[in-house]
Amino acid sequence: MVTGTHLGDTVTLGGLGGPGAAVTVRLVGEVLDPREDGMQVFTDAATLAPAHPDLTDTTQHIAVTSGTSAAGYADTLNTSLEPLGVTARAGRVEGGSDMVATLNALSALLTLMLVAVAALGVLNAVVLDTRERVRELGVHKALGMTPGQMTAMVVTSVVLTGLAGGVLGVPLGVALHGWVVPAMGHSAGLRLPHSVLAVYPADRLALLATGGLLIAVLGALLPAGRAAAARTATALRTE
Repeated sequence: MVTGTHLGDTVTLGGLGGPGAAVTVRLVGEVLDPREDGMQVFTDAATLAPAHPDLTDTTQHIAVTSGTSAAGYADTLNTSLEPLGVTARAGRVEGGSDMVATLNALSALLTLMLVAVAALGVLNAVVLDTRERVRELGVHKALGMTPGQMTAMVVTSVVLTGLAGGVLGVPLGVALHGWVVPAMGHSAGLRLPHSVLAVYPADRLALLATGGLLIAVLGALLPAGRAAAARTATALRTE
């Protein structure tokens, strides 16, 4: 994408230092790898043999089976390779690069900030509502409503709002993700694969939909507790 080429196009690789001086290859796939500004070609050694017949391996990448400790495997391998002066090291697991870890941390921080802002918004709305209904709440308490029932009544008043926020917010968020993330990749010269975009399975979407309800309940708990703890006589004297 950086070079303006597409699958099926041919690219000439130069600067290999061999007798052929250059090798022409055909693009048959894409690899998501932002290193070298995307200016990399992945191929086998046989493709480069005409330009560099004495090509030798300098690095070997080994994928361990599921459940195998990469660090333990590297330590065992180093014991065998020590006489040869070769060193093996355990690389990071997929998705564990410093860049990805930083992006994940920033995303988590942004998510927490948005949750806090949403909860504060609910808190502010419920505080105003309970202050306007102080006398009404006092009447309920005078008629025998318990603090637990008072808390449940105030929290229940935001349930519908929380459910509506989750049901409406999830599809809008998925649509925004499908538009923003490819645009970010395009700005960096990357065509993001489907696996990077399809990160919301049905069960996760259902869990996210309940997030609106959870945020609403969390935001309403404090004013609900204060309303339940208010003295009945004080509430009844409030105009």
